[in-house]
Amino acid sequence: MAPPVGTHVEPQMFRQVLAHVPTTVTVVTAATGDGPAGLVVGSFVSVSLQPPLVGVFIDESSASWPPMSGSGSFTVNVLAHDQQDLCARFARSGGEKFADLTWWESPHGNPVLPGTTAWLDCLVQQVQKLGDHFFAVAEVVGLGVEAGLAPMVFHCGSLLTVGDLAPSSHPTPGKGQP
Repeated sequence: MAPPVGTHVEPQMFRQVLAHVPTTVTVVTAATGDGPAGLVVGSFVSVSLQPPLVGVFIDESSASWPPMSGSGSFTVNVLAHDQQDLCARFARSGGEKFADLTWWESPHGNPVLPGTTAWLDCLVQQVQKLGDHFFAVAEVVGLGVEAGLAPMVFHCGSLLTVGDLAPSSHPTPGKGQP
């Protein structure tokens, strides 16, 4: 039975329930005045097709976001299933995350990480504070895909792999599928 409207939602229960929603694991990177910067973001969404907009949610306590927020652009790197080490590198606070890492520049000069499933180069349109996060909405101005790499997802506290699905295995809408 659903709780009555207006019932307080406990943060721990909220976190526990949302852990059952798989999320894409990305590293958002930017070129800053102090060099390249990056952080892991698990809340990445498509916002619009026309114009092509995406959004990322960044914890307000992030030490990496302040220098990145002034750059005007960032690149979303969608991690591949086998990039747990890269995820751990960018999930930590502080330190030189780009040390001994080979990467290339996106069209707007942001780091594109090696071996990722896909990348999206973005121009920031707006940043809004929502609760304990910043929501950065950006227009996609460049993108690419590494063929054949399954993405990494976060689900129930673990980093997992999404198996490759052949196009023929997708259900056809209206053929007995909801």
